[in-house]
Amino acid sequence: MSKRDWDEVRKALELPPGQDLVLLEQAFCHGSYVREEGLPPLTSNQRLEFLGDAVLDMVLAFELYEQNPVLAEGQLTKLKASLVRAETLYKIATRLGLGDYVLLGCGEEESGGRRKPSILGDCLEALIAAIYLSCGWETVYGFVTEVFSSLIEQMNAGELTYDHKTCLQELLQAKGGRLPTYVTVETLGPPHKRTFVIEVRFNGEVLGSGQGGSKQEAEQNAAAEALAKQDQWLPELGSA
Repeated sequence: MSKRDWDEVRKALELPPGQDLVLLEQAFCHGSYVREEGLPPLTSNQRLEFLGDAVLDMVLAFELYEQNPVLAEGQLTKLKASLVRAETLYKIATRLGLGDYVLLGCGEEESGGRRKPSILGDCLEALIAAIYLSCGWETVYGFVTEVFSSLIEQMNAGELTYDHKTCLQELLQAKGGRLPTYVTVETLGPPHKRTFVIEVRFNGEVLGSGQGGSKQEAEQNAAAEALAKQDQWLPELGSA
């Protein structure tokens, strides 16, 4: 589909020689590129992303099951959820440099698609599927556990949490070293049952808002909303 040397991409990502290069290319083929080039819709990475999501879940579920023999199902589910959050996939995809290889249509390219968390997260999952289909379970298991190793170590040490404020702070610091600010815009209810409305702002722009019975809760909810909407504002920040 493209003129890129996909064997060089395979080497850059340190994938085995058995990696199917057609599948590797498809893993990076965004729907905007398919539409612009007049290619069949099924040549985009969406089907691979669907499979890769399931393979990633299976690998991480097995790893957590093996490493935590005394944890109940509910606890294991929470741990896995902390590993497959959109911002986590975005971090890993960025660290691997997947944005350098994405095939995009002109409009998506101009709007900063190479830095959009949803596009990079989908590419990571599609890549996982391409590895699985080409090389099998053992290889994809090794790939996933390697790229998730630092997060799994943090999790085992009790350092991986659902702290949306910290996730947002890390994301923004990577874009310029500055911190977001949290502003209380409204206080509702009687003194004994306050509800705080807080906005999280960066460079004067409102990234998200949240409510809570305490300022801490409202700040966490504001950060969570900002993370959920990061595709809308993150490309505007430019590259780090």
